[in-house]
Amino acid sequence: MSARKVVRIQPGAKSVILGVTGSIAAYKSAELVSLLVKQGHEVFVVMTHDATEFIAPLTLQTLSKNPVTTSFFDEKENWRPGHIELADRANLLLIAPATANIIAELAHGLAGHPLAAIALATRAPILLEIARG
Repeated sequence: MSARKVVRIQPGAKSVILGVTGSIAAYKSAELVSLLVKQGHEVFVVMTHDATEFIAPLTLQTLSKNPVTTSFFDEKENWRPGHIELADRANLLLIAPATANIIAELAHGLAGHPLAAIALATRAPILLEIARG
């Protein structure tokens, strides 16, 4: 994954949801968040459970300056589900790294975790960066 090539998005696109899945390439998401924030984008990170085994949510929360979603149970603050709020807010959903598992879940319409639910609910463009070690 070459983060410097991926982060050049349209000037009007300001709200980026970064989905991080369980791959050794997940460590590169910290640089990606940093580059997007430096370009003036608002970044919200959504991690699968497996992704948290490769990089700590606190790292991405600190870099993005926004809470990191890792579970549906993170969504206790208001009546509106947080994953739907993120899906509506997104100008771009970037899933990097995108594992074979998340690609299969999206292809079959499975929404067992917030990242898949956001991907199925958003009207924003979805960009997948295939996981490579």
